[in-house]
Amino acid sequence: MASSHQTLSGGCLCGAVRFTATPEKQEMDVCHCGMCRKWSGGVFMAVPCSGVSVADEQALGVYPSSDWGERVFCKTCGTSLFWRLREGGDGHVAVAFQSFDDQSPFDFVAEIFIDEKPALYAFAGDRPRLTGDEFLARVAAKQGGTA
Repeated sequence: MASSHQTLSGGCLCGAVRFTATPEKQEMDVCHCGMCRKWSGGVFMAVPCSGVSVADEQALGVYPSSDWGERVFCKTCGTSLFWRLREGGDGHVAVAFQSFDDQSPFDFVAEIFIDEKPALYAFAGDRPRLTGDEFLARVAAKQGGTA
């Protein structure tokens, strides 16, 4: 497993987007919310990162999916790349796990919005599985307010 705070590289399917990012932890989580499932074509497997740098910002498409978040993708091939806070955010970016060139450093640690997960699939293994309300309450507690 790689050490914490190691900068990793990644990109989209067609290669138009190349990026570097520094994972906050060597951990990957999964979001089962309906929006993430539609956007990613399955579950959104994400790595919380900071220091995300994109070689060609012009290759990115941005979809403002809520009052606070936006989804970033490759304009050419459509690869789902990042979920991030909109303007005024704290720099937190959830980078698509599959977009990293080397996925070996990460452990699968949590599932969120488990209450929105369709019944036809389930991931094996024991890890925290939070409902949307439980997850948002944790986010609010970390921010000292409401999510």
